[in-house]
Amino acid sequence: MAASFSVSVVIITHNADAYFPACLESLSIQSLAPREIVVVDSGSAAVDYLDELEKLYPITVVHAENIGFSRANNMGFTRCDMMSEYVLFLNPDTVLPAGCLETACRVLQACPQAGCLTPRMLGYDIKKQAPNGRLDSTGVFRKIYGRWYDRGQGEKDRKRYMEQQFVPAACGAFFFMRRQALHESLLAPGVLFDPDFFLYKEDIELSLRLRKKGWKILYTPHVTAYHCRGWQADRKKMQPHLKIQAAQNEIVLYQKHPSPYALWAILKWLLVRYFHV
Repeated sequence: MAASFSVSVVIITHNADAYFPACLESLSIQSLAPREIVVVDSGSAAVDYLDELEKLYPITVVHAENIGFSRANNMGFTRCDMMSEYVLFLNPDTVLPAGCLETACRVLQACPQAGCLTPRMLGYDIKKQAPNGRLDSTGVFRKIYGRWYDRGQGEKDRKRYMEQQFVPAACGAFFFMRRQALHESLLAPGVLFDPDFFLYKEDIELSLRLRKKGWKILYTPHVTAYHCRGWQADRKKMQPHLKIQAAQNEIVLYQKHPSPYALWAILKWLLVRYFHV
């Protein structure tokens, strides 16, 4: 019998119709059923499929213009019942094993100094509906010269990174928060994710803010999730304007959290903007 934990789930969709049904199906088979699932559609080209999904799954759909990932997440969590102990911000291209939510609650409950949990994320082939045998993220780290990266991304899964530990930042595809930490980290009423970040780096900014509030970010291999990176896994195939936006956001990140690493962010922006790296 599942413990009496309560979890609200917030999912932002933007043209995610190829991936979202698998995500919702995985939520429907959890040993711990979510208290609620709030879906914010942020300016998708087609939304008719969401009407069909509302008939199949217990979701609440909120429609908005393309307001960006941060603002859409803020809109979603303000629609949640704030009595939930935990809030999961989940990407629509993520698939969860049946015991994922319950295990995440147990792990975070056992580590009171952690305000956020990030899982062992594995790659997923949505066409085959199966793991692809590679790692996706085992926590977000920073290189000695300043670049943020998902540890292990793209590596074959050889059972590395199997030690539970505190990490610098959490991957936004599965951002599992303790309610108390969420409320202590608000920028303003109803504003958790910084709206200055339309897309990219908002998860790192929130992680840094959590840590400044005294909370830790916990990576645990005991919780797994599968991420198919429907947006685009290969940086070389990213559209130029998205690369520029990501680089600009790294500069904004260091304006908000001053650091010598800002020099790397400026160099990266110059390389992307003028040399199309």
